[in-house]
Amino acid sequence: MNSKKIGVLSLQGAFIEHMASLQKLGVEALAIRLPRDFQNLDGLVIPGGESTVISQLMQSYSLMGMIRELARNSFPMLGTCAGMILLARSALDLDIETIGAMDIKVRRNAFGRQVDSFETPLVIPALGEAPFPAVFIRAPTIVETIPSVEILASLPDGTPVAAKQGNLLAASFHPELTPDLRFHIYFLDIVARRAYGQ
Repeated sequence: MNSKKIGVLSLQGAFIEHMASLQKLGVEALAIRLPRDFQNLDGLVIPGGESTVISQLMQSYSLMGMIRELARNSFPMLGTCAGMILLARSALDLDIETIGAMDIKVRRNAFGRQVDSFETPLVIPALGEAPFPAVFIRAPTIVETIPSVEILASLPDGTPVAAKQGNLLAASFHPELTPDLRFHIYFLDIVARRAYGQ
């Protein structure tokens, strides 16, 4: 697992924190800003931030089409918060171009503004029995999926906040803002299984 090279889209948002989490796991984390940065990667992280800004910058730097093509070829990707919005097929009340790789519809800022941010212990069976300390900051939620999308975690009221489809992984929350590295480990397991053709 520690021989993998994981790119972190580094245009705006919490990319430094994701890189730090990956580096703690012994993974080579590379900042991705230009098409040439994609060489020899095993996976891609799309961080939280301002989804509109990130989308615009992806188009400005000719990254949108490249990332879409990677997704069509089952390339492992993790999208958190704004990254989940960008991976989604569509987003409510949001007029931006998304990657559209994951068959989910999301709602932006589903919990309100920055002051409504919160942290909650989240049960994520795929990560084991211990609850995960999920940090929600102006977070989106999943409002619609198709059967091939696996919901990994929901809030107590049933609102889905993490999902997997093939090699695509998305979360409403910020796993990079907690010392608990299990969500990143789970993504690296997806990367490893693809590398071994599983």
